[in-house]
Amino acid sequence: MDDLLVFSCEHGGNRIPAQFRPLFGAEADRDLLQSHRGFDLGALALARDFARAFESPIFASTVSRLLIDLNRSLTNPRIHSPMVRHAPKAVRRRIEESYYWPYRRRVEKFMQSGIADGRRIIHISCHSFCPELDGKVRNADIGLLYDPAKTHELDFCRRWQASLSEYAPELKVRRNYPYAGKNDGFTTHLRRCFPSNAYIGIELEVNQRHSMKAKDDWAGLRGQLVESLLTVLAGPFGQTRVSG
Repeated sequence: MDDLLVFSCEHGGNRIPAQFRPLFGAEADRDLLQSHRGFDLGALALARDFARAFESPIFASTVSRLLIDLNRSLTNPRIHSPMVRHAPKAVRRRIEESYYWPYRRRVEKFMQSGIADGRRIIHISCHSFCPELDGKVRNADIGLLYDPAKTHELDFCRRWQASLSEYAPELKVRRNYPYAGKNDGFTTHLRRCFPSNAYIGIELEVNQRHSMKAKDDWAGLRGQLVESLLTVLAGPFGQTRVSG
């Protein structure tokens, strides 16, 4: 089975479409949009670097997660921020129909087509996490999130962790940190959609302190992540067939 590498970024920006800006009118709300709660700093640049390097498809959203979180299920109480949660149901439904479902359906349709063609999907969902949350310092540079019950995902992340230790031994790389890979998320949803031998879903989490560094340093780390992934894909997982 040939592999099809797909990159995504669900929290790529903090854009609020004009029709919904009144929900975010207060100065405090605008400051929140600029914070880690508004978007994943650096995640979109990373996803784009991966897509260019591997000449692979990328799916990304720049609508703020405070409007609707594309990485959560609609049943998750945190799918909307407090500013949106208390809006009329008709407004929330319009947000879902305008941004949530089009994004998710587009990704699912692409992957379903690839699997129907006999391809195995390797999906890297790019995210970032704030260095400190609720007074607790996050003790990692890179997190690799996966479902430990999925043998292919476990093996993939072990190999990627080992590859990163060679390309960037100064980095602390942890698996299923700072979140559990089987928690509610887009990759978790997609695992339920596709057979485990046809879909590998990995969330890549990068500490935002790196994207806050000098431009060259941040670009250098992204390059190390690209090279380390190339090494993994050149190994037992076989030669990845790329797709534009």
